[in-house]
Amino acid sequence: MSGGAKANLGTVKERADLALNNDFLRKAVKFTTERLRSGKEKAASDHGNWDDWRERGRQIRLHTIAHLDYYLNVFVENARANGVHVHFAETDVEAVEISLAIAKQVEARTVVKSKSMVTEELHLNHALDSIGVEAIETDLGEYIIQLAGETPSHIIIPAIHKNRYQIAELLSADAGETLAPDTQILAGFVRRKLREKFLEADIGMTGCNFAIAETGSMVLFENEGNARMVTTVPKTQITLMGMERIIPSFEDLEVMATLLPRSATGQKLTVYMSGISGPRRTVDADGPDEMHIIIVDNGRSLQLGDPEFQELLNCIRCGACLNACPVYRHIGGHAYGGTYSGPIGAVLTPALKKNVAEWDDIANASSLCGACYEACPVKIPLHEMLVYLRRRKLEAGRGDKLEALGMKGFAAVMKNSKRFGAVLKIGKLGQKLVVRDGGIRTKLGPLKGWNSYRVTPSLPSESFREKWSTMEQEIRHGLTEIDPAMKNRMEAIVRERESGGSGNGNGGHGHHG
Repeated sequence: MSGGAKANLGTVKERADLALNNDFLRKAVKFTTERLRSGKEKAASDHGNWDDWRERGRQIRLHTIAHLDYYLNVFVENARANGVHVHFAETDVEAVEISLAIAKQVEARTVVKSKSMVTEELHLNHALDSIGVEAIETDLGEYIIQLAGETPSHIIIPAIHKNRYQIAELLSADAGETLAPDTQILAGFVRRKLREKFLEADIGMTGCNFAIAETGSMVLFENEGNARMVTTVPKTQITLMGMERIIPSFEDLEVMATLLPRSATGQKLTVYMSGISGPRRTVDADGPDEMHIIIVDNGRSLQLGDPEFQELLNCIRCGACLNACPVYRHIGGHAYGGTYSGPIGAVLTPALKKNVAEWDDIANASSLCGACYEACPVKIPLHEMLVYLRRRKLEAGRGDKLEALGMKGFAAVMKNSKRFGAVLKIGKLGQKLVVRDGGIRTKLGPLKGWNSYRVTPSLPSESFREKWSTMEQEIRHGLTEIDPAMKNRMEAIVRERESGGSGNGNGGHGHHG
C-alpha cells in the first residue's frame, strides 16, 4: 500500500483503537521516539543558545514564505541558467503526469529513489508501476516498508514501527534465503542488492530538503549515502520539490543545517549534505546528463495569505513534533491515515486538502499540550492551528450535534451561580448510583471514552464555595494571631475587596478588570 484512499481506513478513532491494542507497535514507537527526543534535547543543550537559533530559523522561514513568489522566480531563473528543466505542477495529478512523461521520454524501465515525502504524497510509485516502470526505494527504512507494502509511519524513520525480527522476515523473503536478525547482516544484504539497482537505473528520483534561490541549487540531507548514488549514477534525475522548500541563500542554509539534524535525530551534523546545481558538465566525472525539477503546489498555495495557517509552510520536515507528541507516541503514524502523521500531519493534511470533511477528524487527535511547538525548530504554533481547524469545522456546520447541545447546557449552567450551585447539589445526589471507591468507573454515554483508560473523580461532599464561609471566619480569626504589620496589610486587602475595588493593599492604584 502506498497511501490508498483514507475512506477505506475508517476514522482516526478507529485507527487509534487498533494501534492502542497493538502492544508491539506502542513499545517500538515509544522506544524510538524517546531516544530521538532525548538525543535532540542533548544536542540542543550542547549547542547552547538554542532558542536564539530557533528564532533565527523562524525569521528566515517567515521572510521567505512572505516573499515566496520572488524567491521562486529567482530560483527558477538560476536553475534554468544551470541547465535544469524546471516544471510547475499545480496539482498532484499534474505532478504525476510530468513525471510519467519524462519517464516515457527516456524510455525508463527502472527508477531508483531517495527518501521523499512529496513522492509519497503523490503516490508516485503506483503511478510509475502503472506504466511498467519499477520504482525502487533506496533509503533502508523506505525499502523495508516498500517490501511490506506499507506507507511511512514517521517523517524521518519510515519503519519506526518494525523490529529487526520483522525486518529479517521481510528481507529473507526478498533474498530467497534466511537472513539472521542481525542489523549488519540485514543492512549488508540491502547494500548489495541496491548496488545493482543503482547501476541499472534509468532515472534517479529525489525529494528536496532546501532549494537555494541565489544559486538555483537544491540541497539533500541524508545519513546513508544512497541519495548521492541516486543523483550521480543514473543519466536522468528528477527532483520533486514542494514549492515552500526555498531559502534565500547558502548563508541561510547554515542555520537550517544546524537546526534540522539536531531536531530530527540529535545529530550535530547530517552525515551527507549534497548541494546539486545542475546536470553533469563536460569537466565532471559523474552526474546526470539531464536534470528536471518539478515544483509542486498541491494545496500549499491555499495557505498563503491566511493569517492562521501561512506559518504551516515554514515546516522543515524534521519530525521533532512527532517525537514530542504524546498522542503520536501512543498510536504511531498510520493511525493518522495520511502521508504526514503526528501534529504536523494533523494540520497539514486538512490544510492541503482544503479542510474537506473526511479529514476533519484528525484535528481532534491532539491533547493541545503544546509539546509540538516547544520541539519545533522554527516555532510553528501547531497546537493553535489545531484549534483553528476545530473552529472552522464548527463554523462549517460539521460539528457533533450532541457535543454542541452539551456545550450550550454547560454555558447556561456556568453563567449563573445559583444554577451552578443547584446542578452541583443534583450531581452529588445522582453520583451515588455510580461512585465506587471514590471514583466513577462506569463506561456509559460520554464517560465511556474517558473511563476506558482512567477513572473520573467524584464530586466532593463539600464544594469550595460551601467551605468558603467557614474558611473566611478562620482567616479573620487568624489575623489576631499574626504579626501586626502583616495583619494591617491583610485587613486593607479585605476592606478593598469588600468595597468592590481591586487595590493592592499598599495604597497603590489598581487596575479594574
